[in-house]
Amino acid sequence: MTKSEISAAKLSDDPSAGPIPFIDLKAQRRRLGARIDDAVIRVVDHGKYIMGPEVRELEGELAAFAGVSHAVTCSSGTDALLLALMAWGVGPGDAVILPTFTFAATAEVVAFLGATPIFCDVLEDSFNIDPESVVAAVETAKAASLQPKVIVAVDLFGQPADYVKITQIARDHDVKLLADAAQSFGASLDGRRVGTFGDATAISFFPAKPLGCYGDGGAVLTDDQSMAQVLDSLRAHGKGTDKYDNQRIGLNGRLDTMQAAVLLQKLSIFEDEIEARQRVADRYNAELGNIVGTPRLMPGATSVWAQYTVTTDRRDDVVKHLGEAGIPTAIYYPLPLHRQTAYRDYPSATGGTPVSDRLSERVFSLPMHPYLDTATQDRIVEAVRQGL
Repeated sequence: MTKSEISAAKLSDDPSAGPIPFIDLKAQRRRLGARIDDAVIRVVDHGKYIMGPEVRELEGELAAFAGVSHAVTCSSGTDALLLALMAWGVGPGDAVILPTFTFAATAEVVAFLGATPIFCDVLEDSFNIDPESVVAAVETAKAASLQPKVIVAVDLFGQPADYVKITQIARDHDVKLLADAAQSFGASLDGRRVGTFGDATAISFFPAKPLGCYGDGGAVLTDDQSMAQVLDSLRAHGKGTDKYDNQRIGLNGRLDTMQAAVLLQKLSIFEDEIEARQRVADRYNAELGNIVGTPRLMPGATSVWAQYTVTTDRRDDVVKHLGEAGIPTAIYYPLPLHRQTAYRDYPSATGGTPVSDRLSERVFSLPMHPYLDTATQDRIVEAVRQGL
């Protein structure tokens, strides 16, 4: 993205005053302009609102971008997780290992299928799933006479998990590995893009995600052709040769054509936006590294910085001060899943989840998007300093 393109997308208002958006989707909208309008009108004109040509085009573009053989779009990131587990036949008596420091959707789909989520801990520096805790969770499952079936590695805040270690654990215990890349699509590890790790990858196009549509949307990426065929069936009520030939129990999980049309336009500038996000993150790191805990990337990893999350023992004071200064913040996540009412009766890995408990009391996220200009970022950084 050139400097002129960035400038054209920015607000003309004085960044030194007034409220700051947490994620500025309007700036991106201004940059794309008529391209979005034209894409939507094309769908209105051809009238193929369900599984229209833009859906298949998007699937091809997503697969090519990630470097995988198949992308099967669906109606949300949650359904992407659900469809992958359904394709693998996950159900009662099965255990699915996942981090407790994540959004409820990761565990929700497991419980929905009658399987048992087993919560493991995360690493303090990357916020991602702790391989040692994964091993402990597998043993916890076996001790409870459950069959370990899937490990779900959540790429929290935009950075890939440690797939080298987790892949080996999955192989050692003969379980599937599902990458929950709702926040990390576009990132990479050791030169490989997210989407190429594990047996399948679930991604989300929720509007606030780095690659978001104008509603709900998601996709499953895989190199397994037979799995892709099953996913295609499951997202359309378990269809076979046609929609009245129901070969399996499925759901209505298709991506709307209109959202596919929007995503195709956004995907065309995605690389530029990833670079811009990295510049914003680099500047945050340089300015905040000596006053709060800043995110760390694993060697060989890149991030798409879905969130820029910092840690401090004085979170409440800082968040309060930022709010009074017109600067929004968010807390991902204030309560680990194992402590929430809906999930507190499910088991955790032996040794517990002390890091997740500690992080939930110390993390907060600052405004992060590709169009965050220097003056606005200076205002945010200064407010953090004053809040401490």
